[in-house]
Amino acid sequence: MNKFKIVYVIDKVELRYFEFNDLVTSFWLIKECNHRDWDVYITTMDRLSLRNNLPEALVFKTSLKNSADKVDMVYDKKAESICLNEFDCVVFRPDPPVNMDYIFATYILDYVDTSRTTLINSPSGIRKANEKLYINNFQGFIPDNLTTSNAGLIKEFLDQHNEIILKPLNKCFGKGVFYLKKGDKNINAILESSTNNGTTVVMAQKYLPEIKNGDKRLIIIGGELYNECVIKLSGEDDFKFNNHRDEYFKKGFISDEQREMCKIISPKLLEDGLYFVGLDVIDNMIIEINVTSPCFFIREINNMFGVNLEKRVVDYMESLLCRKKQLVLTSI
Repeated sequence: MNKFKIVYVIDKVELRYFEFNDLVTSFWLIKECNHRDWDVYITTMDRLSLRNNLPEALVFKTSLKNSADKVDMVYDKKAESICLNEFDCVVFRPDPPVNMDYIFATYILDYVDTSRTTLINSPSGIRKANEKLYINNFQGFIPDNLTTSNAGLIKEFLDQHNEIILKPLNKCFGKGVFYLKKGDKNINAILESSTNNGTTVVMAQKYLPEIKNGDKRLIIIGGELYNECVIKLSGEDDFKFNNHRDEYFKKGFISDEQREMCKIISPKLLEDGLYFVGLDVIDNMIIEINVTSPCFFIREINNMFGVNLEKRVVDYMESLLCRKKQLVLTSI
């Protein structure tokens, strides 16, 4: 059996509730890596550092703890400093906002020796693939959109489409996202707030009425579209998904058009080093491409489809690391 040394860079709140947070994708993947007897560590962005040109991190070793009726995941509370080049893989999964601290963390990861260590996802790919703007690489599969800080241009866009969605470029989970309809008396106030009085760029996107049926999360791992997917339903008195409870999910099925779409965009994802990707789709339109910490809704998918999604994802990681190890051995 292959054994690898791997570190997950997770969100600070995920570290705080690490032992029992089964809503989080990283939890499932870390647990599966431990089941394979890998050496699995966790850390957070603020624990990354660069010593001259060597990337380091204060990391915590994770392990599985058996009790009478279940297997819990725990971590050693004493941190140790390890050079990231000593790991076979660094999985970078902190949640947005993608602020300057986030960008600085990706700069540190740029110094990882990728001839030996695999990065998931690529730090340069994350910088390149803003989760809102990146959709514009795939014209024909996206709704009409405008990115600007100019309130006048956004109003013109609203006049053209009658209904739009306004969203910040660096947040997640629907934070700061507004629905605007032509004639609404709050438009000026919302635009002033969203653009910080015309100084912050936002995206305006044509409103897709099919959102009333929810948006679909498609999972692309290593360029492969998985068959399993969930539909995220709008919350009570809201136009968007905002509540991670079972009643706001339903089993999804992938259309032939969506399969063809993913086949076309996957080469670009791999070219940019984006191995773990989540597409948000309404009808056959991509509204967002998640690359920072894409949620795969593993608990929900496992229950709905009777699968162990985390095993397949880690199977892919293992194949990636085996290929890297073989390349290292042949170069010696």
